[in-house]
Amino acid sequence: MSIFDRLRTQKFLSFTLVLFTLSIGIVIGTLINSGVKAAKDSQVAPGATPLVIPNPVELSNTFSQIAKQVEPSVVNISTTYLPKATARPTPRGGKRQVMPPDDQDQGDNGGMDDFFQRFFGSPFGNGAPDMPQRRGYALGSGVVVDQAGYILTNNHVVDKADRIQVKFTGDPTEYDAKVVGVDAPTDLAVIRVEGKKNLVAAKIGNSDAVQVGDWAIAIGSPFGLQATVTAGIISAKERDVDPESQFQHFLQTDAAINPGNSGGPLLNIRGEVIGINTAIATTSASRGYQGVGFAMPMNMAAQVYNQIIKNGKVTRGGIGVSFVPSDTDKARALLKEAGATEGVFVEAVTSGGASDKAGIKDGDIIVALNGKPVRNGSDLVDTVTTTPVGTSLDIAVLRDHKRQNFRVVVGDLAQLFPERFGSGNEQESNKAEGSAVSLGMRLENLTDQRREGLGLKEKGGVRVYSVETDSFAEDIGLQAGDVLTSFNHQAINSVDDVTRVRDTLKPGDPVTFRMLRKARGTNGEWTPAFAAGTLPNGR
Repeated sequence: MSIFDRLRTQKFLSFTLVLFTLSIGIVIGTLINSGVKAAKDSQVAPGATPLVIPNPVELSNTFSQIAKQVEPSVVNISTTYLPKATARPTPRGGKRQVMPPDDQDQGDNGGMDDFFQRFFGSPFGNGAPDMPQRRGYALGSGVVVDQAGYILTNNHVVDKADRIQVKFTGDPTEYDAKVVGVDAPTDLAVIRVEGKKNLVAAKIGNSDAVQVGDWAIAIGSPFGLQATVTAGIISAKERDVDPESQFQHFLQTDAAINPGNSGGPLLNIRGEVIGINTAIATTSASRGYQGVGFAMPMNMAAQVYNQIIKNGKVTRGGIGVSFVPSDTDKARALLKEAGATEGVFVEAVTSGGASDKAGIKDGDIIVALNGKPVRNGSDLVDTVTTTPVGTSLDIAVLRDHKRQNFRVVVGDLAQLFPERFGSGNEQESNKAEGSAVSLGMRLENLTDQRREGLGLKEKGGVRVYSVETDSFAEDIGLQAGDVLTSFNHQAINSVDDVTRVRDTLKPGDPVTFRMLRKARGTNGEWTPAFAAGTLPNGR
């Protein structure tokens, strides 16, 4: 082998050796890098398996079906109004009524002053006190009950509104609406939307069929959040939350409802409207959900609706009596003394009213109507108020332990008790005809028996039943429960006396009331007091 061949062989071996060494290095480097990466991966989630999303499976869809079915019928209602100069938050809605506990001291009640909260409004309420001319805005809900555009809602949602606008789910347009009629005693109102086509009316249910424990679904616009659906159960029936109201016997539910839900529907599991959400019970400053809500039963709402679309108002029967609430110790004691186990104790008979004309007297105990037993005040009210005006009722009473029968012709409740049950339209009309000013309070006459029950020794006077927020009466310091004995130095013996003096007044005139007020901490002792002021313009 020549020297050239040997050199060639040595170069080939050297090249081969270098190539082999590089290959070994690359393999070793790759193994080391893979080992490092695997080590890093194992430190994050050792043994973890990637998640896999399963194919869609239909679960229980009852509530979602109800929501899809009813949401087109539930509307958001926004109102615009010009607040009064000294507007302030209103725990009972658009107009706060300060109701006194009957025959009780009005002292501290354990922080429950705001127990009964209405759903009226946005956080802005009635505007700011320092900007009296700034328009206020409020929100509520409603439910379409007729394809012709008729909507059920709460009276306090649309009360005093300058403009009402309605929005439907999935439709950005705001449609104007007008009030058809209202009913303050049940806090219901009927409005009609204009310009909207292809409306979907909700199905109406029978609230008498509702049982405690049934599912309940609420749909509305809490805090303006349109088409919000919540669910719960019926917690109670026939719940009376306002002792002064004779027509508000609510369904109670724990379905979450908040400010803005007012006027929206409460539904059963079939998607039928069984109530109109009206109020909540809360002690929180935010007036928010605490598991206790109240809805006006649909059967009552339907009665009110049917009268409003027919007559523009609700007419109720009355027989002209005031009675002691049946579920009180006072009523039980009076019934026991008269030898009765059930019935309604007549505390006062309206002079010249239907019962007075028929011969019924204070102290009688009503035990039957048209042959049917009357067990309590609800039996009496439900029968009488649904009886057409002009119809006769056979009323059986106990008097001096003897049963007597009377035939009473039913009158118009609003005419028998105009200060308590007169409709808003009638009251405004009466004010316009009788006087250019409004005092902003409701009054009731006092019978001798009623006066004795209150512990009043003086004769005459009328009792302040309620005082409106931001009214002249409130401005001069009048309170619910006060007994007015003179008005501008003229003696007061009836509500008519107050009306007569009021009708002589005009803006700018001075007003002076002499009254009796039950002093706190004096075991119910009545003390004299005065209230005075000058009637402002525009009231």
